[in-house]
Formats: sequence, structure tokens, C-alpha cells
Amino acid sequence: MVLATNLGFPRFGADRELKKATESYWKGNSSQDDLLEAGKELRLRHWKMQKDAGLDHIPSNDFSFYDQMLDMCCLLGCVPERYGWPQNSSDGGNVDMDTYFGMARGNDKAPAMEMTKWFDTNYHYIVPEFYEGQDFKISSSKIFDEFDEAKAAGIETRPVLIGPFTFVTRGKFKSENISAADIIPKLLPVYIEALQKLVDKGVSWVQIDEPILAMDMCETGKQNFKPVYEELAKAVPGLNILISTYFEGLRDNMDLAFSLPVQAVHLDLRRDAHQYKDAIGIIPEGMMLSLGLVDGRNIWKNDLHQSLNIIEFVESHIGSDRVMVGPSCSMLHSPVDLDLEVEMDADIKGWLAFSKQKLAEIAVLTKGANEGREAVAGELEASDATVSERKTSSRIHNNAVKDRMAGLSPDMFNRENVFAERQKVQRAALNLPSFPTTSIGSFPQTQEIRKARAAFKKGNLDEASYTEAMKTEIQSVVKYQEDIGMDMLVHGEPERNDMVEYFGEQFDGYAFSKFGWVQSYGTRGVKPPIIFGDVSRPNAMTVEWSKYAQTLTDKPMKGMLTGPVTILFWSFKRDDISYEESCKQIALALRDEVKDLEAAGIKAIQMDEPAIREGLPLRRADWDDYLKWAVDSFKLSVCTVEDATQIHTHMCYSEFNEIIESVGALDADVISIEASRSQMDLLDAFGAYKYPNEIGPGVYDIHSPRIPTSDEMTSLLEKAEKVIDPDMIWVNPDCGLKTRGWAEVEPALKNMVQAAKNMREKRQSAAA
Repeated sequence: MVLATNLGFPRFGADRELKKATESYWKGNSSQDDLLEAGKELRLRHWKMQKDAGLDHIPSNDFSFYDQMLDMCCLLGCVPERYGWPQNSSDGGNVDMDTYFGMARGNDKAPAMEMTKWFDTNYHYIVPEFYEGQDFKISSSKIFDEFDEAKAAGIETRPVLIGPFTFVTRGKFKSENISAADIIPKLLPVYIEALQKLVDKGVSWVQIDEPILAMDMCETGKQNFKPVYEELAKAVPGLNILISTYFEGLRDNMDLAFSLPVQAVHLDLRRDAHQYKDAIGIIPEGMMLSLGLVDGRNIWKNDLHQSLNIIEFVESHIGSDRVMVGPSCSMLHSPVDLDLEVEMDADIKGWLAFSKQKLAEIAVLTKGANEGREAVAGELEASDATVSERKTSSRIHNNAVKDRMAGLSPDMFNRENVFAERQKVQRAALNLPSFPTTSIGSFPQTQEIRKARAAFKKGNLDEASYTEAMKTEIQSVVKYQEDIGMDMLVHGEPERNDMVEYFGEQFDGYAFSKFGWVQSYGTRGVKPPIIFGDVSRPNAMTVEWSKYAQTLTDKPMKGMLTGPVTILFWSFKRDDISYEESCKQIALALRDEVKDLEAAGIKAIQMDEPAIREGLPLRRADWDDYLKWAVDSFKLSVCTVEDATQIHTHMCYSEFNEIIESVGALDADVISIEASRSQMDLLDAFGAYKYPNEIGPGVYDIHSPRIPTSDEMTSLLEKAEKVIDPDMIWVNPDCGLKTRGWAEVEPALKNMVQAAKNMREKRQSAAA
């Protein structure tokens, strides 16, 4: 019989229960036992939900208190020495909770480990670190404990591990003479020991995630892959292994994947819809094929008819007892439960499915495959009706937007003059010192701000009172920046709930959820807006706030916008038009806002694009097309301004080496990037490329509660000036400050301003 499976379930909770429990623990308002109990309750709830839906294979160890790659670091004993473990461990050889969160967030011993994007998602993972002479050992019982926990509740689970090749290649080698070929053989005995312990506990199936197989791989990596899995299979012969691949098709790695000595291979059929046809031609006798038909990364209902056609086609070639049906990838990237959305537009809600509803879709598809279409006739009919309704709905199509798209011309994608000429005009107009200081945009969002915004949304606070509350906060933020000597100011964004949702709420073509939370990193969740139709901007969105803030100071005030690529990728995207078309619609809407900001007297406008690198396709063959339309979309949004208006952009937690020319092609006057966690390593790409415009390498890691000293930040700037012309360097934090508290931000920014002063004084001394 066809089996219903899942690769992973959201860990956050439908109402962000995990976030609340974890932050309460961090603040000292609850105990470690309270946090552990909250995690246990969530795991049990989600396991039961999957069992009740009728799934045959239910994942365990997909839960995490922070990040699954961090959990693998702990399982394998891959803990950097600077955190003082195991010397200070009091947890029987397991990585203790203080060390665990210290690795994630930093502590009094050391700053946090580096964090970057998980493949092409907006999820951030903790980057493993590898050193010469490093030893590994099992240092966490989590994967074993959670299997036992589920079993005690009467639920058999399929434990999930990150595979050795994905784990190592997503990490960083901190010693020059080592590579994956050195680390993987040292990790292999630990993987074998962990798998054997699972077998001893009665585990029959494990899921080993190797999304690296969906990427371009070097020949050495390909050659090493099979021997490693042969050794795993030989060492643990009684275990069934599902190799899970996702986020792209296998393409040239398909032969490799199906040559592995494993019992099943999972394919993402949302990213590569036709790869199952190649797979059934080479799959070995007896191996199972797991079909990722239900989208784990988006929220549109599945076309059940189309999916069932694929299942039946595969069944006819390899037999029903060799087929699994599941999501394209872990549902980590999808919200939990659409049933909670009682206020959502009924028509749009009828087109959607969150994780709980996706479980039902998997169950329907499996039932249809096993019992025949007549057993699910009602569900198929409803699915066909939904597909038809979306295609023909007048709410999706806007002729004015389509006409504007048809009128795009080459001159709309470039500034009038080159950067060198613009820079002269801007420097004369702005009159900033060397090493000018600024921040990325947002300032801490206090409980008072959040309460006022929530009350206004609910109608419990009138518009005049709400506006006054926001203006009071803006006054405070502007005064603080002036008091500490910041050079280019921001208004702090108190009126904004999220850097994408805020704009989506003011665009036509967008819908919103109340409980559509998705984990971004740690306890940080985002609630992506939903692009359901053609996008346009009916009214100005930010102009009045920026204009008001500028009246409070003689210093330049940045207008703050989120770029079209980021708005696209941090939304739930349409699946009925191309990403390019959708992105350029958003760019045209933002172009109108940029023009209005300039007309209102705003001399610097920041268009954040942290998702540029994230959106890069996993396969190099697809890069050129993507980078062309992504860069064009950014330029379309900003290339309406005069030379004197300075365009900034911001990118964070991304590796730029491979796309640095495209980053340069954005032609932003100033780019700010994350650089503190990597100790300025990310600047190497900008230096080697000789990045032509001005750059602000972040010197303050805002994702850690740790307050860096002015000397630390000065040291980072000294590193930066070895790579970048000092005349081109700005001084700023890594990212926006909304997630931090004022008690952390105030001293950190004062230290940052002092670091800039130190650099100016050093320069003056050298000149003298």
C-alpha cells in the first residue's frame, strides 16, 4: 500500500508557544523545567495531530529549541572550544542548555556562532565550525529521548538527522588545511553510533536529510558520497534509511542518489515537477520512492487531481508498495493551522492550506491511491472547483497593472549618471564626516508601541491617538540619535509590524493571516503576507512618517523601504505567474513610493534587499536568469531619483562571493551588510571585486543580547579598512534593532559612535 508520510512539522506552535516559553526562560521568568515541559507539550500535540490525520511515517527530532543544525552540532559534539564545554558541562556528557543557547546567541564567554540562510529559504541556521584536530562524540541524547517520548505516547516515529554531507558542506572550515574530505570520515563513526543506538531502541526507519544532492556538487564530493553511505549501511544493517532531498530537483545527481544503499529516496516535486519520470527509470528493485507532492513552503491548496495522476503513474511502474506520499520538504516553512483564521476573507481562505490542512491533503492522496478515486470523490471535486475558481477570479487580475508592465522601457532601469558623479553631488548635499554613522532602520519595539498598534488595529484606539503615540516614539528615537552623535538618522519604524507585512497591508493584491507564523531563526517568527493577485500601490505608505521625522532634525533622515525581491521572497508567492512578473509588479509600486519620498524632501532612501542572495537558485545553470530580473527589479524601484538623492540598500546573513558582480550591478550608492559575526570575513568578496560604491560593514551583532565594546567595533573597522577604501566606509549595526531592548541598544550604539570617532581620530593623527 502507498504510505502517507511527513518530513517535518512546524515547531513554533500555532500561537508561537515555543517563542513565548523560550523568551520567558531567557528573561529568567520561568525555569528550565518549564521550558522543557513546553517543548514536550508541543511535540506531543504535533505527533498526535499527524497520527490523527492518518500518517504512516511521523517524524521525530524535527523539533528544536532553536535550530536543527545547532542540534546536530550538539549530537555530534561539534562545539567550539570558546564556549567552555565540556569542562563546564554538568549534564552527563550532554551539551547543557546554557552552552546550547550560548552557541546560538552568545554569552559572557564568547560571541554567537555565525548564522546564515538555509539554502534558498528565509530560515537562518547556526553554521557548524570545523577545526584541524577536532574530535567528535555523541554529546546530546535529544534524538533518542524524543523517540522514546513519542513511543511512550503510543506513536512510532521516524527520527530525522541532517546527513553528513549536508552538515559539513553547510559549515565553515576554520583551519586552512582541512576540507569536507577530512571531517566526514571523523564524523562517520559518531553517525554510526547514533544510528545503532536508534536501532537498539526499536527504530525501523530513519530520515537522513541530504538536500545537498539537489545542488551542484564537485566530482570529489560525488565520488565520496556513496562509500560513506555504504559504510553506514554495512554498520547498521537492520535499519531502513530514507534519503530526503528537497528545494530542487536531483538533475545530474539522480544516478548518485539512486545508487546509494538506502531503502527510499525522497523527491521534491514542487521544485522539479517531472523528475519522478526519470526516477522510475533508474530506481533499483525494492527501493521505495517518496513523492513530495504537497508544497511544504507555500500555502496554496494542492491540485489533488493532478497529484493523484502522478501517484497512479508511479504506481503503475514500480508498484503501490514502493510509494510514499508526503510534502515537498519539511513543513517548518509553513504556518500551522488555517482553521484559526476566523477573520480571513472567505474566498481567499478557500484557496489555502496550512500544515494541518496539508496533512489532510497527504491523507486524501494516499487514500485515493489505495482505495480508488471513488473513495475520495468529494475531495477531488472540491479541489477541482478551487483550482478553477482561482484561475478565473476577477480578484486576481488588474488590467491597470498589466498595462503598466507592458509599458516598461530600458530607461526605467538606470540612474541618469554613474556613481562617481552622483557621489560628488551627494557629499556636497549631505556634508557627512568620514566613517559616517547610521542604523539599518528599526529601533526597539517596546510593549507600549505594540499595544498601541494592536489597539489601533482592533479599533480600540482612534487614529489621532495612535498617530500621536507613534510621533512621540519617533521624537524619542530622533532625539536619542542626535544626543549620541549619529550622522544619518532613521525614524525607528514604530508604526511597522514587519518589514514585509507592513507594505503588503498597503498594497492591492495582498491578503493577510493572523496566525500564519513561520520561524525565521531561534524565537524570531515572521508572518508572511500572501500575494494572491496583481500588486499595486493605491496610496503613499511611508511618506508622512519620514517627512515628520525630518522636521525634527537638521541631519539627513533616511526613508526606509523594503525592496521588491525581499517583499516577494518573504511573502507567500503566487504559483500562477512567474516570480519575475510578480517581482516587477512590486517594483513598480515601490517606484511610486520612492518618487513621493524624494518629492517630500527625503535626501536618502534605503531599499533593503536581504533576500537577493536567498532567492538565488540552487543550480548555477539557473543563476543568470534570476540575477538579471532580480537586479532589474531593484533598479526599477529606485532609478527614478535625481543624483543628489542617495540610495542605500541593506543585506544580511548571506555569502556574497559568488554574486558580488550582481550586488555591484544594483548600483546602490551605499550598501550595508552583516559582517560582525563573520569578523569581517564577508568583506573579502567586496575587496577582491573592488566594490565601486560606499559600504557599511556591520560592526554590531544585533541578533545577540551581548553588548560589544567600542574597542571591539574599532577593531572590526580596522579590519574593514584593510579591505575597503576608508573614504567609502560607513559605520552601522548588522541589521535592524526592533528585536533588541533599549537597555542593550543604548550602550551598543554609543559604543558604535565612539568607534567611528576613534577611526576619525586615528586618521587625523596619521595625517598629522
